[in-house]
Amino acid sequence: GRIAANNIYGIAEEYQGTQGTSILKVFDMTVAATGNNEKLLKRCNVPYEKSFTHSASHAGYYPEALPLSIKLIFSPDKGKILGVQIIGYDGVDKRIDVIATAIRAGMTVYDLEKLELAYAPPYSSAKDPVNIAGYVASNILKGDSVIIHWHDIDKLDREKTVMIDVRTPEEYSLGTIEGAKNIPVDKLRNRLSEIPQDREIIIFCQVGLRSYIACRILRQKGYKKVKNLSGGYKTYFPAVQKQSNIGIHDYEK
Repeated sequence: GRIAANNIYGIAEEYQGTQGTSILKVFDMTVAATGNNEKLLKRCNVPYEKSFTHSASHAGYYPEALPLSIKLIFSPDKGKILGVQIIGYDGVDKRIDVIATAIRAGMTVYDLEKLELAYAPPYSSAKDPVNIAGYVASNILKGDSVIIHWHDIDKLDREKTVMIDVRTPEEYSLGTIEGAKNIPVDKLRNRLSEIPQDREIIIFCQVGLRSYIACRILRQKGYKKVKNLSGGYKTYFPAVQKQSNIGIHDYEK
């Protein structure tokens, strides 16, 4: 309305489009999005890459830190931010606003690494979840982290693949990906004899940090076919579960 009024008044102004920034409260959780999503990018044949990160709303040692998950979508060539979805209990609004501003400014994932955002333990971490999302995405683009996404796991030829869960035995006992072998990251260097070099190695942990370290260790030891499960088991497990709501999804089709 303001743009139309300005033009009527003689002030030349162009509509620069919208990126669809939105936020919604779902019971105790907050869900927010801005920019493009995967469905739209696929429909428009736009190439993209994505990352999944799971951080805390503020410093973990400060009381009441709550989980916050970010799915960041970016161009595979220059890392331009194309879209993001965030879900969590606290601090979702300010993170979506930061990235919405970054998209409007044409920023890249490399820029997210360098953002200097307000920090104090009750409000954030020394590296904000937005910074962490930028670091992870940048590692993917630079080739420091070769990833595989949750929806590609079932497409693997298990005869030619080794799945390694580098979490603790306690975490492993609570649930893992079918067929995965448990080698905690702290014991990885002493158990290299259990890992064949002629197969593709898929490493995962809970959110992706320990598996990133494990991948770096294996690559240092000469393993060439090593991939990190993006977002870890925390992304994989809910994504592959079938909904129990009868009549909403027909999984037989």
